[in-house]
Amino acid sequence: MNWLQTTSLLVLTFMAVFIQGTWDLPHSWLGAQLSLLPSLVVYAAIQTDVVTLALVSVLGGLWADSLSANPFGLSILPLFWLGFMLHRWRDLLLRELTYAQCVMGIMAGVAVPLLTLLLLLSMGAHPLLGGWSLWQLGVLGVAGGCLTPPTFWLMERLIATFSYQPVKATPFRADREIKRGRH
Repeated sequence: MNWLQTTSLLVLTFMAVFIQGTWDLPHSWLGAQLSLLPSLVVYAAIQTDVVTLALVSVLGGLWADSLSANPFGLSILPLFWLGFMLHRWRDLLLRELTYAQCVMGIMAGVAVPLLTLLLLLSMGAHPLLGGWSLWQLGVLGVAGGCLTPPTFWLMERLIATFSYQPVKATPFRADREIKRGRH
């Protein structure tokens, strides 16, 4: 089941980067480009192992950077750091609750852009910052909170659809009596 979860998560990561790179409607309406990767990293950190988390962070970061103005590879560190911190404390998190998934999505939607901004500033870049940046950060936080529970639901459905489900019935009928002995 682990390979199925890893494969489906990587396919969803590729599709998420493709969707956020081609679909410009949220950017024109809200003034901020929605990022689907933090929700996938939250799922990978909570439900999978470190190898799958690293694959999602590295490949998702590289794919996203190939379509953005960021330096190539810059998004890997914020995504992996977020995922590693969630993975480290995942036994203490209430991962089945929708409310907790929303809170983790909000935190991830805000933390990844802030860490990316911190890395850009430490590299000597001069990004445009102002009051509009707070609006964009808020939109990314709300989007992360709204997209994380559907990510958990979608991954559970994919795994339930494509994995082997054992039969729960026994081969013996409950309404039959087995008589032992001669007759």
